[in-house]
Amino acid sequence: MEGMPTWTNDELSRIAEAEELDLAPRRNDGSLRDAVTMWVVRDGENLYVRSMHGSDGVWYRRARARHEGHIDAAGVSKDVSFGDASRDAGLNKRIDAAYRQKYRRFGPDIVGSIVNPGARATTIRLEPR
Repeated sequence: MEGMPTWTNDELSRIAEAEELDLAPRRNDGSLRDAVTMWVVRDGENLYVRSMHGSDGVWYRRARARHEGHIDAAGVSKDVSFGDASRDAGLNKRIDAAYRQKYRRFGPDIVGSIVNPGARATTIRLEPR
């Protein structure tokens, strides 16, 4: 969509290469909650995060309540919207592969906490605001 903010190539690269991302969901009054550190992956021109605790994850429930927040990673600090990306099976297979590739050194048990059906159902696309 024309006029919608997009990630710059530099932002995409820096965030995608970062080990972790800090995400702070926004409260109803507009203030930010405490940030949660999580893994982030890139697919094309988009960045994605998931809840390793599935829909029971506190940060995930808070993020879904207002659909807005703030991220910090690799020197990039940005207000974002949270888009639901959990229903695209092809996309989720690519995101699974990206998580396995990027975080493989942690082993299949730990990576498995983010590439399972419960976590997959919480896939959020980070959209710059």
